Amino acid sequence: MTAALSPLTEPSRCKRLKAASSRDHDSVDQLVMAARPFASRERYGRFLQVQHRFHGSLLALYQDEQLNQRLPGLIELSRFTAVEDDLRDLGLPLPSAPRQVSASPAQALGWLYCSEGSNLGAAFLFKHTQRLGLDGELGARHLAPHPDGRALHWREFVAMLDGLVLDEREESEVVAGVIAAFNSYRGHLRKIFAENH
Repeated sequence: MTAALSPLTEPSRCKRLKAASSRDHDSVDQLVMAARPFASRERYGRFLQVQHRFHGSLLALYQDEQLNQRLPGLIELSRFTAVEDDLRDLGLPLPSAPRQVSASPAQALGWLYCSEGSNLGAAFLFKHTQRLGLDGELGARHLAPHPDGRALHWREFVAMLDGLVLDEREESEVVAGVIAAFNSYRGHLRKIFAENH
C-alpha cells in the first residue's frame, strides 16, 4: 500500500472520480431525458426495467462482506428492493434476476460510487414522477430521498470512500469501475427503450 496523498495538495478521491467520469455522467443524463421516461406511466415502466437491471446487477456488491467492512452500512443502501416494489405498484411483472457485476474489490468501489451518486440526481427525477401521480410510497420509492436527506447521505458516503487507503493500481481500478458502471447503465437504457419502440 502506498501512503495516502496529502489532502492539502491533491483533490479527494471522489473529486477525482467526478472529474474522470463527468463526460459519462452527462452522456447518461442526456440519454435518460431523450428517452422521455416521464411522458407516460408506460414509458416510466420501461425506465423501471432499466433501474431493475442496473441496481439488480449490483446486489452482490451491496451484500459483500468485505465491502461492508470497508463501507459500514452498505448493505442497507441498495435500492433494488424498492425498484421491485415500484414495478409491483405499477402492476408490472418482475423481470428475471439480473446478472451480477463481476468486479475486483477496487472496481466495486467505482460501481458503488456511480450507484450512490445517482441518488443525488434522483431528486430531479423524483419531481417528474409526481406528474404521473407517483411518489415515495407509490411507484417511485427507489427515487425517494434517503431518510437522512440526499446531501447528508452523500457526504457520509463520500467521507467513507475518501477515507480508504488504496495503492496506485487500486486507484486506477476504482476509476475503471466508475466508467464501467456508466457504460453498463447506458447499455441497459438503449436496450430497454429500443426493445419497446
